[in-house]
Amino acid sequence: MARTFFCKLLTYVSSEDDSDVVLNEEADGQSSRHRNNRQRRKFIRRDHIEGHERLFRDYFAENPVYLSNIFRRRFRMSRPLFLHILNEVESYEPYFVQRRDSAGRLGLSSMQKITAALRMIAYRVTGDFMDEYIRIGESTAMESLKKFFETIVSVFSDEYLRSPNANDITRLLAVAEQRGFPGMLDSIDCMH
Repeated sequence: MARTFFCKLLTYVSSEDDSDVVLNEEADGQSSRHRNNRQRRKFIRRDHIEGHERLFRDYFAENPVYLSNIFRRRFRMSRPLFLHILNEVESYEPYFVQRRDSAGRLGLSSMQKITAALRMIAYRVTGDFMDEYIRIGESTAMESLKKFFETIVSVFSDEYLRSPNANDITRLLAVAEQRGFPGMLDSIDCMH
């Protein structure tokens, strides 16, 4: 019974989604058969500024809504580390700098793009999951994720994405032993 209900619900939702697709009616000299096969995504006017202000108020203001322990839980890192990554990425890659579009409207901030990328990594969610809170579309979230990965590798690879040297191994073994895991170097569990 429940399965039948969900199948009907899925069919209903799918038929509603199809009505949102806008067909590209302005094909230059193409036959109607080709015109109807070309589909465009529907444009959704998102309030990027409101999304940035909400994100800033919640986590980065002088007196944020959510304190540092909640920030750490949701972003899987400390606020100063996030801000360090944000500054490095923004200074290296122009994609993350907030710009105006051709109509003069402000686009997404670097904070929104990087937050979307980090949350997609941390929570293993899809790009469209970021839309409601951060006000970023799925394709832009995916593009931000790809640019973020490329930039992180370029900026931090020399320092962090290298094989450990003797000093690193000694330090890591000491930290592991201090936490009750003597001799543990390659266990993911002892990193948390």
